[in-house]
Amino acid sequence: MASRFVDRAVIHLAAGNGGNGCASVHREKFKPLGGPDGGNGGSGGDVLLIVDPSVHTLLDFHFRPHARAGNGRPGQGSNRNGAAGETLELRVPDGTVVLTEDGEVLADLIGAGTTFVAAKGGRGGLGNAALASRARKAPGFALLGEEGEARDLVLELRSVADVGLLGFPSAGKSSLISVLSAAKPKIADYPFTTLVPNLGVVTAGDTVFTMADVPGLIPGASQGKGLGLDFLRHIERCAVLVHVIDCATYEPGRDPVSDIDALEEELARYTPALGGDLADRPRVVVLNKIDVPDAAELAELVRPDLEARGLRVFEVSTVSRKGLRELTFALGEVVESYRAALPAPTPTKIVLTPRAVDDSGFSVEPDPDEPGAYIVRGPRPERWVRQTDFGNDEAIGYLADRLNRLGVEEELARMGAEPGSQVTIGDYSFEWEPSTPGAMTHLAGRGTDPRLENRSRVTAAERKEARRIRREGEPEPDEDAGE
Repeated sequence: MASRFVDRAVIHLAAGNGGNGCASVHREKFKPLGGPDGGNGGSGGDVLLIVDPSVHTLLDFHFRPHARAGNGRPGQGSNRNGAAGETLELRVPDGTVVLTEDGEVLADLIGAGTTFVAAKGGRGGLGNAALASRARKAPGFALLGEEGEARDLVLELRSVADVGLLGFPSAGKSSLISVLSAAKPKIADYPFTTLVPNLGVVTAGDTVFTMADVPGLIPGASQGKGLGLDFLRHIERCAVLVHVIDCATYEPGRDPVSDIDALEEELARYTPALGGDLADRPRVVVLNKIDVPDAAELAELVRPDLEARGLRVFEVSTVSRKGLRELTFALGEVVESYRAALPAPTPTKIVLTPRAVDDSGFSVEPDPDEPGAYIVRGPRPERWVRQTDFGNDEAIGYLADRLNRLGVEEELARMGAEPGSQVTIGDYSFEWEPSTPGAMTHLAGRGTDPRLENRSRVTAAERKEARRIRREGEPEPDEDAGE
């Protein structure tokens, strides 16, 4: 079974979820007040796209579009942190472009080993040992792990070639690349023999360059006719574009000049997604099949007109090999000139952008769908809400303290929020109960939280007194006490 060439695939990625933190208290004989010892949860694994020169197609993603990284393990007691989730590495061909479903380019992966983080794993939740403080010496809660990022991405393969061969079907592009390189494309005497791009390595003296043969173009290819639209992307990176013209065609209304005009019109209509412009690429014209007498006469006739346009013209024959050496060295010169004009590669700079002094890290705005309600936006408060166990009152109190220290309650009060107003943070909505001193809350001693007090719980002193009474029995009433 012949292998399939796939140069576009839609993939569905899911990074690993972070593990939950552990809420545990150290218990050991003869060691009272052992304190919290819950470990942190492990972070979820990332999904990475890595360029691998041994991969030449996106076929694997066509059949297996879903991929998921490993989840982080939850923390455990005795300060044991959970293991991080396994990172998933997906190998892609050189020249792969990563886009969103809306067509936005996220990454252009060129060069072996180039890596792109396609989906970020979720953070692991902190255990109660890491949450202990002077105010909460033995937290009875831990933070939940974050969910990993889930993304739907589009992968497009755009061949990394120096020379791109363009032409109508059966113009002889496959034959040309087969005699100039070791590539062995399918060659036959009927249109659209080439269904996939072919790459070949060509040597011209000390210059080595790659050549790409794309399926034949027809008028309307830039709008989706024929096979051109699917493969025009493979010429976006080419340093020089070569028009391969069939001078021996017997189709009515066809001649070399009109063929070039039709090809140039399709190139002008095609807009590369990478932002380049194909109009400024050097052009070379190859008048092919001059081994046919009528074709040789036609080539001599149209050559002056093409050279008058500033095009370099070469008359070649893949059968007799005439003109191939001159063409090879001319293409090598153009490629060398293009490479010399490229800016020198510079190492990647790490740019640190400090946060602005007046940036609070969040914003509060009225809810457009609910009168008197408010929406809090910001990466930190949204992450804190996702990591909160709302089945634990102490965890809710800890969240309220964090939002208070960040200034969320103060901003809500400034915006005119009233006690009981609906506040939405991320996917959660709740009624706001102010806890700041300026919002009519009563102060408490350090280390206490009046929102979490449970008066029905038996204290340690009460349990101690109960044990003493059981050991000694109830004291008899003093008869003289009433006198």
